[in-house]
Amino acid sequence: MDNPKYKDLKGKVVAITGGGGILCSTLAHAFAGQGAKVCVMDLNMESAQAVVDKIDKSGGRAIALKVDVLDRESLEEAKKKITEKFGPCDILINGAGGNHPLGTTSNPYLLKEDLVETAKDFKTFFDLDMEGIQFVFNLNFIGTLLPTQVFSKEMVGRTGSNVLNISSMNAFTPLTKIPAYSGAKAAVSNFTQWLAVHFSKVDIRVNALAPGFFLTDQNRSLLTEPEGGLTARGATIIDQTPMGRFGEPEDLVGTSLWLCSDQSKFVTGIVVPIDGGFSAFSGV
Repeated sequence: MDNPKYKDLKGKVVAITGGGGILCSTLAHAFAGQGAKVCVMDLNMESAQAVVDKIDKSGGRAIALKVDVLDRESLEEAKKKITEKFGPCDILINGAGGNHPLGTTSNPYLLKEDLVETAKDFKTFFDLDMEGIQFVFNLNFIGTLLPTQVFSKEMVGRTGSNVLNISSMNAFTPLTKIPAYSGAKAAVSNFTQWLAVHFSKVDIRVNALAPGFFLTDQNRSLLTEPEGGLTARGATIIDQTPMGRFGEPEDLVGTSLWLCSDQSKFVTGIVVPIDGGFSAFSGV
């Protein structure tokens, strides 16, 4: 914090949804390190507070808030507390999101014999649960749109204001087995472009990150074995990632700080893949 690279971020109020998670907690620390006042919002207050405690120990300024991104009243209450503590929000990072097993098929391809499979947890496309699909879509898309409605209104006309969404490389090419998540992230990318145009006359820039494969609490068991090796899906991903590794949370930091700083003040409406070349690789 002694020599921040992005000096214009100093004193900015940064609100981060999903801030207690592995990826967004890293962003919270990064913005605090630039002198920003960070508001860590998460449905899990324990996780949010743990992030804030670490920021406080490093000399930063932060508060933790329990927030449900699908509940406008919860978001409005958070905005009120943030304004009272730090002032109006300058930067919103929409990091809340995730997948659900009920919106996931068991196999990447449908085979005829799948239609007579009797295993209890086996799911084809025809078995996908509508509540599970709705949950995934709402969490990722509505959970981006609703916080933006609540927090960006006070940004109107204030130079240097930004919305940073978290999309996914799924938005470029959908992954097998997870149609709900892929569709929801495609919606986030489309919304990012739409909103960037809509806000272009009121000094609010809107951009998004599209992370590739990062190991998080949500996907670790799907990509790695308990003893430390890769699952079949994990191995396929690494084989299709030219840089030959999973992303690390710190890999998101440079792009995020740049997109929210004045160094990118003519950049809006872009979705940046941070995926080790995954989305650029044809497989051949």
